[in-house]
Amino acid sequence: MLGSLRGTRLAAALVSALLLFTTACGSGDGSEGSAENAGNKESANSAFPVSIPHKYGSTSIKAEPKRIVTVGLTDQDAVLALGKVPVGTTEWLGGYKGAIGPWAADKLGSEKAPTVLTDTGTGPQTEKIAALKPDLILAVYGGLTKEQYETLSKFAPVVAQPKAYNDFGVPWQEQTEIIGKALGQEAEAKELVEGVQADFKKAAEDNPDFAGKTAVMATPYEGMFVFGSQDARSRLLTDLGFKLPTDLDKVIGDEFGANISKERTDLLDTDALVWIVSDVAKDEAKLNKDALYADLNVAKQDREVFVKEASDYGNSVSFVSVLSLPYMLERLVPQLAAAVDGDTATKVEQPAS
Repeated sequence: MLGSLRGTRLAAALVSALLLFTTACGSGDGSEGSAENAGNKESANSAFPVSIPHKYGSTSIKAEPKRIVTVGLTDQDAVLALGKVPVGTTEWLGGYKGAIGPWAADKLGSEKAPTVLTDTGTGPQTEKIAALKPDLILAVYGGLTKEQYETLSKFAPVVAQPKAYNDFGVPWQEQTEIIGKALGQEAEAKELVEGVQADFKKAAEDNPDFAGKTAVMATPYEGMFVFGSQDARSRLLTDLGFKLPTDLDKVIGDEFGANISKERTDLLDTDALVWIVSDVAKDEAKLNKDALYADLNVAKQDREVFVKEASDYGNSVSFVSVLSLPYMLERLVPQLAAAVDGDTATKVEQPAS
């Protein structure tokens, strides 16, 4: 369950592939190909240098990065979506090869999987990162301390988390665009964001019952842990047209989420309640043994949506990246539709896969 809480803590072509293609298709004497090749190189580097502001100041990136290490827990997806494969990624959910989820695996292609780093709670693995000889370190969806930022900056330019949000609180849209700018692909990143936003818009239009309904995400971690408005998972709901409970942030404070007291169990009495759980059957039964919870209309009318944490679907709900979101929408939207259809006889089914 800690894995899901940490989160609260995703198409451009490869420039190198374009260069090879241009060279191969040039004129017989190579002069035309050489000219186009040079033009592509100039275009690829025209975005640099770039300067990116963040929590600890501003980072300048002088040239197109080739060896990227992602310290941010979901930053690899934006990198992959933009046609680059990191040399190092940070493990968070799923234990996937290269820390690349199934929703992003096709972006790896025939490239070597990244070296996987771990964060044991003491911060990034500095020595292993240095050994990868990065020319860019991304920590956008992260929580670097000032000391960690300064240490990593000795090895390569570091793009830390934005100042405007809590640690691990950057919206996926801004995460993607920040990373796009760092890679010299700002326009491509915006196009990716617009594509996924169109998916959300269509899902909302196809399900008008979502508009104005209340919803919240929670997990039975040490009681009842509820995610606030600055958490990426809560934004999934509002992007689909739902509203969060009125007093939610008053109770949670300036955090991504918090355990609520028994007296505020009412916060869970929404039109749709999404639970991220370890075991659907066991956790549902345990929740309904709580008299206060079992007496809520959301429980009595079976408007609960259960998402199994240790599954590809569950991981996609917590990952919230430019690549995981379309995968997640295919599974979550039908569950939410069943929860708010107004018929208590409708069962909220688990996705087939």
